[in-house]
Amino acid sequence: MEFDHIHFYVQDAKRTRNWFINNLGFQGIKSRNFGHTQTEIVCQGSVYFLLSSPLTVESPVTKFLRFHPSGVADIAFQVQDLELRLEQLVKQGVQIIYPLKYQEYSGGKLKWLTLEGWQGLRHTLVEQIGTIPGKAIPGFFDIIPMSTPEILTIDHVVLNVESGDLKTAISWYQDYLGFQPKQSFDIQTERSGLQSQVLVHAQGQVQFPINEPVSSNSQIQEFLDINRGSGIQHIALRTLDLVQQVKNLKQKGLSFLTVPDEYYLQSKNRWENQNPSVNWEELKVNQILADWEALNPEAMLLQIFSQPIFEKPTFFLEFIERKFFTIKGEFRQAQGFGEGNFRALFEAIEREQIKRTNQNYS
Repeated sequence: MEFDHIHFYVQDAKRTRNWFINNLGFQGIKSRNFGHTQTEIVCQGSVYFLLSSPLTVESPVTKFLRFHPSGVADIAFQVQDLELRLEQLVKQGVQIIYPLKYQEYSGGKLKWLTLEGWQGLRHTLVEQIGTIPGKAIPGFFDIIPMSTPEILTIDHVVLNVESGDLKTAISWYQDYLGFQPKQSFDIQTERSGLQSQVLVHAQGQVQFPINEPVSSNSQIQEFLDINRGSGIQHIALRTLDLVQQVKNLKQKGLSFLTVPDEYYLQSKNRWENQNPSVNWEELKVNQILADWEALNPEAMLLQIFSQPIFEKPTFFLEFIERKFFTIKGEFRQAQGFGEGNFRALFEAIEREQIKRTNQNYS
């Protein structure tokens, strides 16, 4: 299983397309009017985002936006043996929203269906048969040429669920889509906290963390309140050179969460002997967080988080670089999710939350 594409429901698809092009360097590659819905496709590397907005009240986007702010409506996965999966899903009682469809291409075929995921989140399952010379998107008949990536791929996608729902949500994705638990985290600050479970799929690269709040003033709870329920909090996009990527994105006007100077001072004091080659001043200037495995300092992970990108403070983007290293002659890439940075990230989001609260009361 791999990520195929992410489908956003937004107020204005064309305006959102232009934002991704101007602020992130994506390419606008396809546009289609479905009668009740306008859909735009933007891409960079292997990352494909569908952006849909309503043209009439009959649009499924209209219903979504009555209850939620702009955000992710569908996470699409590439799978194998789709018809066998469909048979199993139906036996398990999973709701199929859009039945199995086919699309023929020269040299191959695309099959897909859409099912109801966790509390309204949808998942389109896509299977490609044969060889298609490019990227095929369900519902779009033209093949999209592959591009040279700056942002390489989707690293992971994070789901926020209501307090008390974490175990049930984990079970849903285990039972119906074959995910397995990997790492778990319990983050506490002086103000609030969260619990998180990372799910992975054995047949592919999909990583899918799920968060729940552990206090009523948690930034996870703020997301749930504003989003009016569970939803996707952020998507992490993996790149090969995060420092240069951040410089480029800042020049384009993208805003990021700020990190206090103490983080860099503490990190330098803690890790400098293990990894003296790290340029902490450069990371500080660009507000990039760094983490690595204690026993493998070369297994370094860099990450940074944008400010919320839509009209409400719910969804944001993460940019991540997983450094390559060798261990016992084997070439590897840093794993994990920046566990050493979780508290710093959580506190950074809390500071933005406090700013919003103060603004609301001023």
